[in-house]
Amino acid sequence: MPIRLHVNVDHVATVRNARGTTYPDPVLAAQLCEAAGADGITAHLREDRRHIRDADVVRLRAAVTTLFNLEMAATDEMLGVAEQIRPELVTLVPERREERTTEGGLDVVGQAAHLAAAVARARAAGIRVALFIVPELEAVEASARLGATQVELHTGEYCHAPGARELERLARAARHARELGLACAAGHGLHRHNVIGVAAIPEIEELNIGHALIGDAVLFGLERAVRDMRAAMARGVAQRPARA
Repeated sequence: MPIRLHVNVDHVATVRNARGTTYPDPVLAAQLCEAAGADGITAHLREDRRHIRDADVVRLRAAVTTLFNLEMAATDEMLGVAEQIRPELVTLVPERREERTTEGGLDVVGQAAHLAAAVARARAAGIRVALFIVPELEAVEASARLGATQVELHTGEYCHAPGARELERLARAARHARELGLACAAGHGLHRHNVIGVAAIPEIEELNIGHALIGDAVLFGLERAVRDMRAAMARGVAQRPARA
């Protein structure tokens, strides 16, 4: 199975907002990423609007020609935005004001009733729904019960302590997602060096990568950053076991 690259453009907006200018423009960045081979664009509209803003989401929805994935908290406000914008995919993520970035996965067991209502509301609007979860079998099973169409496995622990143990944890969760009929993505903290091991997991169909790719773009340009990331992912896919 091929693997898709979705580029998160939040950090382009972070640079723009640092000076209160209109540049660099996350929408232009998204278009450049698509031209370089990205399969989709991701943006997180946070409650505090620390990077992506409402106007960005409107413009991204109009400009993105691949797939637009809107990351958001499962709140009435954000669901209302999704209903108006109608991205192809929303990814529900946990959100705390004090965090630097999204840390950990949703509490898909403890918040089951709330999340089930959010998933149902988005799907009623014709929007596919992914849940951002820790790579545990219980979380995968809960996501299926909640009606999600996809899970995104949190790769933060693997990125902090890369090795066989965390890769196998991701692989088990990805296999179980496939068994339950869920599409499987992964993301958080991935860069062109550690992404290879994750891309080698056969059941992972999509990677969401932002900070490291935009960091590379500062030094080498967006086109090269996207192409280098795709090349690293391809090295991972080449390590996947042959089908029987």
